[in-house]
Amino acid sequence: MKLRLAITAALAGLMLTGAAGAVTLSFPAGAVQSARQTAPMDSYAIAVGVFSNGRVPTVPAEGAVTTEAWKISGGAYSTLQILDLLRKQLIDAGFEISFTCETDECGGFDFRYQLDLLPEPEMHVDLGDFRYLAAQKLGPDPQYVSLIVSRGGQSIFAQVTQVGAPQTEPPEILASTKSPDMAALNIDLPDGALAEKLVAVGRVALEDLTFATGSAELTGTSFRSLSELAAWLKANPDKTVALVGHTDAVGNLDANMALSKRRAAAVMRRLVDDYGVPAKQLESSGVGYLMPRATNLTREGRDKNRRVEAILTSTR
Repeated sequence: MKLRLAITAALAGLMLTGAAGAVTLSFPAGAVQSARQTAPMDSYAIAVGVFSNGRVPTVPAEGAVTTEAWKISGGAYSTLQILDLLRKQLIDAGFEISFTCETDECGGFDFRYQLDLLPEPEMHVDLGDFRYLAAQKLGPDPQYVSLIVSRGGQSIFAQVTQVGAPQTEPPEILASTKSPDMAALNIDLPDGALAEKLVAVGRVALEDLTFATGSAELTGTSFRSLSELAAWLKANPDKTVALVGHTDAVGNLDANMALSKRRAAAVMRRLVDDYGVPAKQLESSGVGYLMPRATNLTREGRDKNRRVEAILTSTR
């Protein structure tokens, strides 16, 4: 109780505002809103269960959709403290908590990649330390809230999505309040610094990998990114990494999901067979075209979206 009062006393009037009638949530002093998306009328799937049998159970919600990402820097709070602070506000606003889970209990990697999250670096999710909550307020104009809170370095990241009554006026557009250190996360690092970015950001794209069109076979024998990643993993045998395949949006989802998984598996085999990385330090999966980092409407954007990323899954 003392801890909750201490956090509440530190609030600085930072509010989450969305559709008409949406709940107002306050974050601790020093929190920065890093991204905001609004849609006056849309549909959104609220996750209400753990990952099982290849899927996360959801409840369909329709109305005005507002999604915001926040960053709380300084290392003063845990993910549980931030989640508890927001949960208390939701309950006070008349919401019923319909589902909550933590990391492995949620389904870990598989659960996180079924969620519709804002992209890096605005929203970061550590696969070894995140908490999720869904809430609802039923009635003539039902409202739904989903939130995920995770740690990234000395910062806490939180994404809050609200679905409520359709807006009758155009949504408010807010200027970005992105902090300079977050903008720097996407800067390409020089040779030899791949591991530095992996540790600092939690994930890094293996940019020099090339695949034949529609194939999972690597079109080369030597790759700097794999050499650097392998050297770091062998020097840090307690660290683990997930290799995640991504595709562009050409073709259907099932085919792209399968291709992205095969490509990630091919990279994992190359690291084990050619670079001597212990298999126990690696896992692989794919998310198809569900996590683009650029538009799929241009050739340049599609080229950027076809990639394999290394995601740090260690929590220590």
